[in-house]
Amino acid sequence: MSGSRALIVVDVQPTFCEGGELPVAGGNDVAARIAEFVLGRHADYDVIATTQDWHVDPGAHFAEHPDFVDSWPPHGIVGTSNAELHPVLARVIARTPGVVTVKKGEHAAAYSGFDGVDEAGRPLAQVLTDAGVAAVDVCGIAESHCVKATALDALGLGLSTTVLSDLTVPVTPELGEQARAELAAAGVRARRSDEATDRG
Repeated sequence: MSGSRALIVVDVQPTFCEGGELPVAGGNDVAARIAEFVLGRHADYDVIATTQDWHVDPGAHFAEHPDFVDSWPPHGIVGTSNAELHPVLARVIARTPGVVTVKKGEHAAAYSGFDGVDEAGRPLAQVLTDAGVAAVDVCGIAESHCVKATALDALGLGLSTTVLSDLTVPVTPELGEQARAELAAAGVRARRSDEATDRG
């Protein structure tokens, strides 16, 4: 396939891992696996973009009594260490050249990485367009929410989209099954990270 290839690393932040404000079981393990993948495979990608929930006042997205569908406990709060990249990933990203940092949701709910902008204010879609990206691999937290939303938006932009199935984790197994079915029905592929270079 002609065109460049990108890796989108979605919301790998302590706020979504064990010990965080909105923890997903297996989050810390996934963060470590993603860090190892980026360390060993960054040269396979023309663009690597990380996304972060970066909330200041997202309105009804935060609730004292959340329904865990449209409202959630406060998380990803700007100015806290838990909103930064997971330390194990941050150490790898710090020595990986050309990584694009995308932050989303200062004043609104923002599930998809495509709701965010980079340090220069470019939306993620523009970042990928500027780099001539035609295919994306998506990984991160959580498979059932922000990873799904990001992958569906990538597909909607006409990008060949793959979720790296061993580098993501859902909020619950049931929601993970639902997400994988929805993604497959839409045309998003699922592959293990050790198959990620095979574009066939």
